Amino acid sequence: MVRFVFGVEDLARTRFAISPMFELVQSLLALRDPATAALHVPWLRSLSGRLGGLDLERAVALVPTRGYMPDFLVPPPAGPLGDLADDLRALRRTPTRQIRFEMGLVREQHPRSPVLAAWEADPRRELRLLADVLERYWEIALAPVWPRIREFLEADVAYRARRLTAEGPAALFGGIHPNVTWEDGHLDVAVSRHTATHDLGGRGLVLLPSAFAHRPMTIDEEPWQPTVPCPARGIATLWEDAEQAPDGLARLLGATRAAALADLGAPRSTTDLARRLHVSPANASHHVKALQGAGLLTARREGRSVLYVRTPLGDSICATRSA
Repeated sequence: MVRFVFGVEDLARTRFAISPMFELVQSLLALRDPATAALHVPWLRSLSGRLGGLDLERAVALVPTRGYMPDFLVPPPAGPLGDLADDLRALRRTPTRQIRFEMGLVREQHPRSPVLAAWEADPRRELRLLADVLERYWEIALAPVWPRIREFLEADVAYRARRLTAEGPAALFGGIHPNVTWEDGHLDVAVSRHTATHDLGGRGLVLLPSAFAHRPMTIDEEPWQPTVPCPARGIATLWEDAEQAPDGLARLLGATRAAALADLGAPRSTTDLARRLHVSPANASHHVKALQGAGLLTARREGRSVLYVRTPLGDSICATRSA
């Protein structure tokens, strides 16, 4: 278990962030064992035949299903939305002493790791090869779907930030995961094979929601900002398309507009809606504006996106036409 002790200033300095590099690294677990990644099967199928010739073994070996993973792989982002190019630059600049220290922790927990000898012999070479293969993997596997993942994570960040502001830390941390508990000014994260207590000392905590992580983790070794990556809410919806609108609603509004209204029971951006309906963003925006003008949708800004959701009138129409 890792315990983070909060002082007076730490809640105010606790922030949320999105890390492309963390998603990249965690997605390797889904590739290694698809049986544990049932919710990501549509994405995994999209990669069929596209990763040939890409040597991912040295990367996969550093990402265990349990226990310590080198923190230099996923340095906490400095801002709310990380950038992969920045992350790769930070990875390539990792000091050799930091690499050796963290690979020593890998040896303690995973003494049979097949990559230990290579990292001990020439850590700079291994780091360069790792960064190169991760960059290529990103271009093939994640860059095409990153807008979808980013919007999903931004919605999770917005929800959790509102909950912290409105209801306080107990409501926020209590809803993250059963392995995360808040009590009397400290946060406990149950992780395997690691025990530590850290006084945040005014630094605050970074909360890192993830589409690919299936359990909470911690980044708590120096010199990194204390960070808790955790599974995002509603991951089962990430790769879904919209449900078909009821026939009666389609006859009333037209097929696409009815499908849009039926799908906006949950907040979505026009980009997300367009993807789910298999229409262009301009087409989705046209229908959304018409529905909003009729009082069937309302809009709010969440970070970089404007999210639309049904009004009570829209809900009633969907319920009536579904009956």
